[in-house]
Amino acid sequence: MADDAVFRRCLLCLAVVIIVVGYNTLSFKKMLVTYFVGLAAISGVLLPDWDFFDRDPFQWTYPLTVDQINRSDVLRNGSTRFRFYPIRTMIYGVVYAFGFYKWWTYVTQ
Repeated sequence: MADDAVFRRCLLCLAVVIIVVGYNTLSFKKMLVTYFVGLAAISGVLLPDWDFFDRDPFQWTYPLTVDQINRSDVLRNGSTRFRFYPIRTMIYGVVYAFGFYKWWTYVTQ
């Protein structure tokens, strides 16, 4: 990951959420669940190599060469990391909403 500041900020926010959950529920198990769910959520957004996955899915088994990266996108946007794709955004939204719902129902029990 190029910018570790975002990752650190997310981990700090996760630590605050874990402390709040632990204080309100008095349950170490719920704190651990919150920790692992939070790490999975942060990792799913910040850690993937988007330059690799923005290719045709049938090409994912082959290494990425420098020539395959579209330099005009990199120069125009600074990075291809946060390109907006509606289908990917909808899938992420559904998966994260379901995960958050399941986590919330578990923690509030």
